[in-house]
Amino acid sequence: MSDRLADDRQAGGTPPGTGTRPGRRQGPRPLALHLTAALGSLLSSSAALPLLRNGLLPWSPGLRDRAAALRDEMSQADRMTPDRRPDGALAGVAGGADRLTVEVDREIRRRIDAVLTGIERYRHHPYRRDLPDPPVVWTEGGSRLLDYGEGAGGDGAGGRPVLFVPSLVNRGYILDLSRDKSLMRWLAAHGFRPLLLDWGRPGLLERRFTLTDYIAGRLERALDFVVETVGAPVPVAGYCMGGLLAAALAQRRPAFVGGLVLMATPWDFHAEDAATARRVATFIQPWGPVLDRWGELPTDALQALFAQLDPLLALKKFTSFARMAPDSRAAAAFVALEDWLNDGVPLVAGVARDALAGWYGRNDTMAGAWMIAGLPVDPGAIRVPTLALIPERDRIVPPASALALGAAIPGARILRPPLGHIGMVVSAGAETGVWKPLAEWLAATG
Repeated sequence: MSDRLADDRQAGGTPPGTGTRPGRRQGPRPLALHLTAALGSLLSSSAALPLLRNGLLPWSPGLRDRAAALRDEMSQADRMTPDRRPDGALAGVAGGADRLTVEVDREIRRRIDAVLTGIERYRHHPYRRDLPDPPVVWTEGGSRLLDYGEGAGGDGAGGRPVLFVPSLVNRGYILDLSRDKSLMRWLAAHGFRPLLLDWGRPGLLERRFTLTDYIAGRLERALDFVVETVGAPVPVAGYCMGGLLAAALAQRRPAFVGGLVLMATPWDFHAEDAATARRVATFIQPWGPVLDRWGELPTDALQALFAQLDPLLALKKFTSFARMAPDSRAAAAFVALEDWLNDGVPLVAGVARDALAGWYGRNDTMAGAWMIAGLPVDPGAIRVPTLALIPERDRIVPPASALALGAAIPGARILRPPLGHIGMVVSAGAETGVWKPLAEWLAATG
């Protein structure tokens, strides 16, 4: 436990769950929530079966015909009663229960076993991320600027610098996930000098931060350092929430930003489902005392919020993982990504309130009410070359939300790779769908 707490106190460096000692992982986090959702969903099938038979389950209009057909099939199955004993009961079925009930119960137990097996195998899997960090060229508070052009397979200072800005919620090493899946190292090997801003874990200083402190303060100072070092403006690429920070930066410092790349960046938070966005905003209300006392929204609270996007995702993915050969490359890739997902960082109170209540609740971005250092963030005022990479299969940032930002920036080029939110940087199709087009655009804007 002491080792884990020490890891959690680190501002940066090797993420928890890495190293040489196998150890048991904490994830998927929060474990109790994922187990409750998976088991509750599966066990509800037994309770729903009698209601389905009797036509008592409510159905949306689009599913009523399918539900009626299913009831007919169930009725036919009930009339087919082979293997009956002389007393009329089904042979091999305790208490005279019907065959369908028994089969549903058997399938429930099989699926419970599969998801629990997958979770346990994940928690004990031997994979550990062992990539060494590249040189650190700038620090401030808990944040570090990592130079992948030096000592990471690149050509050093000769490559064109690109400043990458990740989200404040998830660790930035999703862009350097493993030896097989690293956008940073791929770009370094193709003539660029990627510089990744690792925000680190919030400390006493950062717990007082707002988005203005992060953007008009720390991010601008990181940009100043890079521009002073290379002597020219540099492109800035933001991933997810990092794209919002990068967009505000490009508006504020156009002379220093040589181009803007927006990767799965939201803007219109009510574009596809305003009701769900407002429900996300209400999530912060019961956490008010925690925010006031601790100055941050805990990691597991954020993980619980993400779980609402697909409550049964853990059930599906760990069931699939249970079928993988433990020593396969697919299993190692699964564990690498899952380790990153469970290695989140707290969100400081001021940013949590701005993001959840402001972005999701009020849609401040689209309303022109999102303010940084007293001025509204206006994509129409961005005058640097812009590339918006908007994955078509994104379930975290709906494509319509990201399209609103790309459409509002004058002259922005929009590409829509057939990938997901995370898949756009680590999937098998990432190199073709995102990495190469990104490199080509960066080269063309130089």
